[in-house]
Amino acid sequence: MNSATVRNLLVRGMLAGLAAGVLALIVAYFLGEPSVDKAIGFEDAHAHEHEMEVVSRSLQSTAGLATGVLVYGIAFGGIAALAFCVALGRVGRLGPRATALLLASCALLAVYVVPFLKYPANPPSVGDPGTIGRRTALYFLMMLLSVLLAIGATILGKRLAPRLGTWYATVAAVASFAVVIGLAYAFLPAVNELPADFPAALLWRFRLSALAVQAVLWGGFGLVFGEVAERLLNPRRARTAAGKTVPAAH
Repeated sequence: MNSATVRNLLVRGMLAGLAAGVLALIVAYFLGEPSVDKAIGFEDAHAHEHEMEVVSRSLQSTAGLATGVLVYGIAFGGIAALAFCVALGRVGRLGPRATALLLASCALLAVYVVPFLKYPANPPSVGDPGTIGRRTALYFLMMLLSVLLAIGATILGKRLAPRLGTWYATVAAVASFAVVIGLAYAFLPAVNELPADFPAALLWRFRLSALAVQAVLWGGFGLVFGEVAERLLNPRRARTAAGKTVPAAH
């Protein structure tokens, strides 16, 4: 793949990330923000001292939320586009659409779902402010381990495929990933700073909304980027799939 194609895919990846960010922003605003407001209300009702807001809640839930989600979408879209350039043609006989969707699904699993199962999201108003550095470090350590192990499992599967076949090599790679992740879950310290009387239903809704935002973000990216990558790399096939007639060669 030449540098011009990589550059075009990078730009398209960032634009696809922006489009996916818009979809995720809608989900975050309508599903996540009500739970955040209720969590803040719970904290205010139980706090002995009330701190002065540096940034108003209305600004946080609108412009602040939009900026964070959209910038994140653009950034991860660019990174995922570069990963797509590496993965295309190396994960079986998959075309651009299927490769993009597979890459997005694996990224969702490794970057978010696996760390989430060990250190699930909590409302921003919940937790000890004095331990935020430790909690953040543990979360990113889990995420780094997950990504590295996912890459290692992919390499292992490709090396085992000639001897075991694609199916058994994939099963062995996934099983190896699951075992090592399970050991990481067991040995890394747990974090539980939720108040004993925090509403379980509110916590459940917040965590489901956080998972939904990420699923929409990565899924939307996989679909949008797969389509634009297909049109860039295989324009004739994309036109045919869209129902347009391709002139026959003479």
